[in-house]
Amino acid sequence: MKHQKTKDIQKRYVGFLQTPALWKGTAVLELLQLEIPMHAAKIDIVMDEKARLGRYIERFVSFQLKQDPNHTILSENIQIQKDKITLGELDCILMKEKQPIHLEISYKFYLYDPTVGTTEIAHFIGPNRKDSLIEKLVKLQQKQLPLLYSEACSRYLTSIALKAEEMTQQVCFKAQLFLPFSDMNRQLKTINQACIVGFYANVNELRQLSACKFYIPIKKDWLVQPYENVNWQSFETFTKATKEYLERQFSPLCWCKKPNGDLEKFFLVWWDSKQ
Repeated sequence: MKHQKTKDIQKRYVGFLQTPALWKGTAVLELLQLEIPMHAAKIDIVMDEKARLGRYIERFVSFQLKQDPNHTILSENIQIQKDKITLGELDCILMKEKQPIHLEISYKFYLYDPTVGTTEIAHFIGPNRKDSLIEKLVKLQQKQLPLLYSEACSRYLTSIALKAEEMTQQVCFKAQLFLPFSDMNRQLKTINQACIVGFYANVNELRQLSACKFYIPIKKDWLVQPYENVNWQSFETFTKATKEYLERQFSPLCWCKKPNGDLEKFFLVWWDSKQ
């Protein structure tokens, strides 16, 4: 059991490493992506399997940073409070070549819906239509990053001998992107094209894949590249298994094995993009 758990964590870590940054440099809203050198992909830490995916990712980023001698983590997951009320959290404070950095970490899954918004960035929404890339960027710009300059945060920074004005702010923002089933060759202009890993389809479009086999991974395995050795389901079994998800208005991430053996990732969505 422990061996299998280690293998699962390893696959997820590799999937995390293989996920590119959502943009390069400061291409989006002048938010600078932190470049972390790629070292050996072997991971050997204990992970809390009950942790939400966001916290899981933060552990991966922490481990990756610790593999590089140019990065030193000073503190992580710092709760900033005022009058016993939590104002927010700083994901990570680190030192890179004597420069202190406040790092915010994000790992997201977004679907390109051309009916939402009027810009490329605004077209990317969450699989359940409850969140969007633009909302996340606004939160980063207006809430998460400004927290560093708050009075409550300055007290914490003083305790570790730092001042906000001496620090830079960067992000580690990775994402897996999915294009519409009917538009899988779209080229992106601002967002990193390499982040596109699959497509999304509704139940009607899914019928075109009836000759394929399917698999529904658990959420932490959304990070993983599809592989052959899983319990594949027939189209009929899969559509029955996903009915409950769709009735709850939850769009599951799935794997698809085509008759020629090709493996693909996709979201089966409960909504129709024309709405």
